[in-house]
Amino acid sequence: MATPSGESLEKLEDMIVRAAETTAGHLRAAKEAIGAVIFGQDKVIEQALITVLCGGHALLIGLPGLAKTKLVDTMGTVLGLDARRIQFTPDLMPSDILGTEVLEETTAGKRNFRFIPGPIFAQLLLADEINRASPRTQSALLQAMQEQHVTVAGTRHDVPRPFHVLATQNPIEQEGTYPLPEAQLDRFLMEIDVDYPSVEAERRIVFDTTGTEETKAKPVMTAEDLIAAQRLVRRLPVGESVVDAILTLVRSARPGPEAGEAGKLIAWGPSPRASQALMLTVRARALLDGRLAPSADDVIALAEPVLKHRMALTFAARADGETIPGVVGRLKSRIG
Repeated sequence: MATPSGESLEKLEDMIVRAAETTAGHLRAAKEAIGAVIFGQDKVIEQALITVLCGGHALLIGLPGLAKTKLVDTMGTVLGLDARRIQFTPDLMPSDILGTEVLEETTAGKRNFRFIPGPIFAQLLLADEINRASPRTQSALLQAMQEQHVTVAGTRHDVPRPFHVLATQNPIEQEGTYPLPEAQLDRFLMEIDVDYPSVEAERRIVFDTTGTEETKAKPVMTAEDLIAAQRLVRRLPVGESVVDAILTLVRSARPGPEAGEAGKLIAWGPSPRASQALMLTVRARALLDGRLAPSADDVIALAEPVLKHRMALTFAARADGETIPGVVGRLKSRIG
């Protein structure tokens, strides 16, 4: 197989640079368009866009009324995606998510089954309060997240491309809920904390949402633009120092000698899937900022949302008041 010449490589690099500049412009416009509707949640918007740019799924943890549902609706409009919402409840069945087969009879008297797709066949899906549904129902959604298809009555049905799930979870009401098992949590690229807005942001919310006219989201990108951006993210170069920072961080988040003193606090840590997640998310963050390559600062910024749902502390550590964000903060100090 012939190797590309120096001139061909230069042309390829030039194409990537031009594509990155165009895509970065689209993404800046998308971020601004979402921020014009969702006030005071800049970090949440950034992390949600990074998740979608990486082709992944996110778990949004936040109290009611912090615009999690509105964020997904707004992202769907701005990014040109078909967005839908499922309210998870204890009596929700897998067929309510996936769809069902109905028996039909033709005019000729023949009977056959016809598949009626469920709400999972959307490009951007909000799984509201995912931990309120039974494990069986949760798994119906999580299979599609991992495998990009569902199976109904032995027949495979592919979900649309792109396909992203933003699931929400209430951190205070835990009665009557079914917490997600660790293996299923690992399927979320990031866990995003949605906090209260600042005073200035809440002032804007009060005026904008209680007047005669409310700011509406406007389309900025299309699904095809997003798919092209996702391909570009995987082509951005990552320097050796950034790769070393990722590996140092992830490996030190596991129990054992590599974690040093923090290793005594950790019951179990992240798998190589966390390293893969960081490799993608740091590239996406760089592209979102208009940079052509990520730095160690991107690793530090994304360490907590990528790692915290992929590790747990020992009982003794929790009894001593240790927290996962606190431990991750100590681990971050090793790389910057």
